[in-house]
Amino acid sequence: MKPKSKVLIIAGSDSSGGAGIQADIKTISSLGSYAMVAITAVTIQNTTGVKGIIPISPKKIFDQIIFTSKDIKPDAIKIGMLHSSGVINSIIESLKRIKVKKIIIDPVMVAKGGTSLIDNKAIKILKKKLLKFATLITPNIPEAEILSDTKIDNPDDMILAGKKLLSLGAKNALIKGGHLGSRYVSDVFVSNSEIKIFKNKKFSTKNTHGTGCTLSSAITTFFSCGKPLKKSCELGINYVNNAIGSNLNYGKGRGPINHLNSIILKKKFK
Repeated sequence: MKPKSKVLIIAGSDSSGGAGIQADIKTISSLGSYAMVAITAVTIQNTTGVKGIIPISPKKIFDQIIFTSKDIKPDAIKIGMLHSSGVINSIIESLKRIKVKKIIIDPVMVAKGGTSLIDNKAIKILKKKLLKFATLITPNIPEAEILSDTKIDNPDDMILAGKKLLSLGAKNALIKGGHLGSRYVSDVFVSNSEIKIFKNKKFSTKNTHGTGCTLSSAITTFFSCGKPLKKSCELGINYVNNAIGSNLNYGKGRGPINHLNSIILKKKFK
């Protein structure tokens, strides 16, 4: 099959393969599109936690984005881990130059094990400058609380936080509800014209490493292929739920999800 679209990923690397750039590439490829990358940091981690973070300089990140996009123009961009204000400013400058309209931002702030992946100054610049470029922002509840200065205990609070993110410049928001203590996960899509709650049964598993990265990449892929944004969110959520449902159980900690759940091998490859 030929790829349906071209997606540029701007994010950090995960040596365990479950999140970050690695999860993004697997997701985009599994859903039938072509993935390009600009790496913002290299992390040393496995399913039990993050051991170290090696940042890439803002200039080198800028060069990756510009040089890649000049050769192969992306149909959409997914932005993940941005660890410093210098990195965010360099990405803003690159976005102004390459002029891609479909931009999905997953504001990665804390790793599953609790390690902080972004500093406070960077969070302020993300809110003040970068959100204006977001077609969609996809925070989980702790991230949405930080960005919107809102305490979130229920879906109504999620809607309020989403509206605040729109007031900061994002065109749309998808607040992920996995952190609420409920038998169901309510993911809340907020735009200026509508609110949609995607409600799904929560899986009883610890193996959810990389779900946020995977969801934002899945949404970006569907959106880059011409699907409407709300439908792209629905399809992305379904893809992630199927990936979690596989319950791979790799590693000694929070294991990865199955990014290959959408692939059916032809008989000649079996």
